[in-house]
Amino acid sequence: MVINFTSIGTVHTDERKLPRHWTVSDVEGTLEILSEYTEGLSDIRVGQRIVVLFHFHKSPPFIPQLLKQTPPHRDRALGVFSICSPRRPNAIGLSVLEVISKDVNRIRVRGLDMIDGTPILDIKPHIEDQDSCPSYPGPRREGTP
Repeated sequence: MVINFTSIGTVHTDERKLPRHWTVSDVEGTLEILSEYTEGLSDIRVGQRIVVLFHFHKSPPFIPQLLKQTPPHRDRALGVFSICSPRRPNAIGLSVLEVISKDVNRIRVRGLDMIDGTPILDIKPHIEDQDSCPSYPGPRREGTP
């Protein structure tokens, strides 16, 4: 089955040396969302964390020999589905970023591990538990839409 995605925006950052993972990043940048999706950003707030799904657009094509890879910080090969390599069967990445400002269709974030020009596929709320889930019918954590 072939599945096609359309980018909803682009990552912008001046940083050229990026950490390999968002959990160790203080890098700031901007998510510029296409104008036709601006209304979907209405409930994103400063201080919240968002999950950004993106395309590893600069990664070489995946080949079966990459089903096991040795990460730079490990001494043995691990299965591709248990590591964060950009060389994957589907070149999709995920980062959890802190929103530091928002202006119409531009979201300033901290925690980037994406290069300048990275296509954004989707943005979702970061859910820590049922009280922070926007669709949970019970009481919500403060700051949850």
